Formats: sequence, C-alpha cells, structure tokens
Amino acid sequence: MTSKQRAYLKSLAMDQSAILQIGKSSLTPEITRSVDEALEARELIKIHVLKNCFDDGSSIAEVLAERTRAEVVQVIGKMIVLYRPAKEEKKRKIVLPK
Repeated sequence: MTSKQRAYLKSLAMDQSAILQIGKSSLTPEITRSVDEALEARELIKIHVLKNCFDDGSSIAEVLAERTRAEVVQVIGKMIVLYRPAKEEKKRKIVLPK
C-alpha cells in the first residue's frame, strides 16, 4: 500500500466511529470472527482497545491483520484502523487512488 493510499484511507476513517471494542479478554476467536465479518461488510473499520486490555494497540493490530488478511492503516494509541478490499468487485465501496 502506498503512502497516498494510506493517507486516503486515514481521511475516510476520520469520520467513522469505532465499531468494535477489545477489552480485558484481549483477542478471542469471537473478536477475530467479528473483525473478519466487519471487514467483509465495510472494507474499512475502526477498533477501540479499552484501557483494561493488557496488550498494546500495535501488537493487537498486527495479530488481527495477520489473522484476517487485512492491512493496518493506522494505530494511534488505543485506536486501530484496518482495511481489506471486498472479495467481489461488485461489493467494493472504496476505490483507492493509484
């Protein structure tokens, strides 16, 4: 992903609110499944890591990206932004600049 594409995705994510929260149980199979389903439906999601979670945001982002085959767009403190294009061309909502 180029820096221009990453900047474009960051600008789109600024208007979104977090749709998932990760608490003290950290990453469970249910959370991973929810992230996978959300990425398929929306392509770009924002996740909030709560204060009672013992893991830091960047390590959680890397694990989630690996498990769901997504790309980490941005990690700022406890906020994670992930992107994965939809598998079908018809479902794609976001068109990245070249």
